[in-house]
Amino acid sequence: MTPIRTLALAAFAGSLLATASALPLALAQETPAAVSIEPSTLESLPGFIDGVVTQQIASREVFAAIVTVVHDGEVVMNRGYGFADAENGIRVDPESTLFRPGSISKMFTWIALMQQIEQGQVSLDDDVNEHLDFTIEPFDGQPIRVRDLFAHTPGLSDVGGFTSDDADELVDYKEWTRQNLPERLWAPGVEAGYSNYGTALAGYIVEQVSGEHFADYVERHVFEPLGMTASTFREPLPAELEDRIARGHQLEDGRLTARPFQYYSLIMPAGSATVSGPDMARFMLAMLNGGELDGARILSPESAALLETESIANAPNLPGLGHGYLIYREEGPRLIGHAGAMRDFRSNLILAPEAGFGVFLSVMASSPAGLPAQGELSSAITGRVFPQDPAPRWTEAGQAESVAGRYRVNRRDFSREPDPERDLEITAAGPHALTIRSGEQVIRFEQTGPLLFEQISGFREGGPHERIEFYGEPDALRMSYASQPFMNWHRLPDDEAAAAAEQAAGDDSES
Repeated sequence: MTPIRTLALAAFAGSLLATASALPLALAQETPAAVSIEPSTLESLPGFIDGVVTQQIASREVFAAIVTVVHDGEVVMNRGYGFADAENGIRVDPESTLFRPGSISKMFTWIALMQQIEQGQVSLDDDVNEHLDFTIEPFDGQPIRVRDLFAHTPGLSDVGGFTSDDADELVDYKEWTRQNLPERLWAPGVEAGYSNYGTALAGYIVEQVSGEHFADYVERHVFEPLGMTASTFREPLPAELEDRIARGHQLEDGRLTARPFQYYSLIMPAGSATVSGPDMARFMLAMLNGGELDGARILSPESAALLETESIANAPNLPGLGHGYLIYREEGPRLIGHAGAMRDFRSNLILAPEAGFGVFLSVMASSPAGLPAQGELSSAITGRVFPQDPAPRWTEAGQAESVAGRYRVNRRDFSREPDPERDLEITAAGPHALTIRSGEQVIRFEQTGPLLFEQISGFREGGPHERIEFYGEPDALRMSYASQPFMNWHRLPDDEAAAAAEQAAGDDSES
């Protein structure tokens, strides 16, 4: 751990008194011990990653990727793979080719909003309406607070319809945000349900209180101070960057053909960033150093640490959400970060603050066969650098039968009829084991504790090992994945489950 991070965490108890209106009491926590990485592990990591990506190019129809790794203030590797433009035979240049990180863009938005909190313009407990030029009505008398945006707990339906291949269809994200308020589903602060709209609101607030357009603000106060000279939220891309972007491709008649640039400007703060590998290296180094790089500070150490501090956890015994970061692992060491999924790019950012380690990766594939590639590559890297052993198996009374059923995710557009094909079918496979069917995929889990199960297939030696937990009353049972702290799955009542199963069977017979 870097000294500045250690000091920042140790100083929380004193700083809370001075910033009680802005920072939560949850910050008063024990300073974690530093974690070392074997030099041989770091030395062999680039070659290991080369091997994994080469395998994915052969088996997953991956045609482009970038992987950037930092450790202890230095760049360990920044390597590009495949083609930025397959049609014209232009290979990925790890120094200059641009990738789109998708929802990792949100981390820049949370930093921008945290800067406004530092300046006293915004407080975590403010009703968001205090900083908007339109009104969001309370739910059961409870307003959405700024902290609910950080924690993905505004209680809003998810929304779609915010991407386009046509620049002429774009309007300013603020106009789109005002006109597309999602349905209110439950009280704020109760349950995490991933919210792109909530992040758009965060960017909206930054723009309102700063008086600067969001894209301008992030460039001036985040990208420029850190020397991230090739990063932007702007769409279409600025002229000096447009020829550097890796182009999406699809496989048609056995050859790769380019797809048009996909615009996310309608929900800009939630996902429209474009970055380079070297820029993401600088970003990771700054965040691992308490918000400072080369003398330029974008956040105070206290604010940088607040982003990492847990805000809510849907499941009692699984990792939760930070104030912006997703918490991937609580110990061995603690891993935080954010993933991003776009039509053409699948990306991940993983930081191990206790070890001074970070990795950014972005993978492009030409068909659905490549959808798992980002997760596989991320797991291979974390399992190599921070290996885990499987958890001991539970030998007391099994609970698999009691949790069986059909489950539906809470992250969806509730204005549309639910798609039963997206439900999970959980079936007991003995007293201590169960299977989860999602579409054509079936994964087996074994019980490791009260209502806790661990995946037994699909991962290489060293893990990480996916875990799930069931919680809540039997008539309102919920399930969460450790890897997805931003949403959960609700068990359907028997009559709804039967109707959904019948509908899904009918859909299958028609296809």
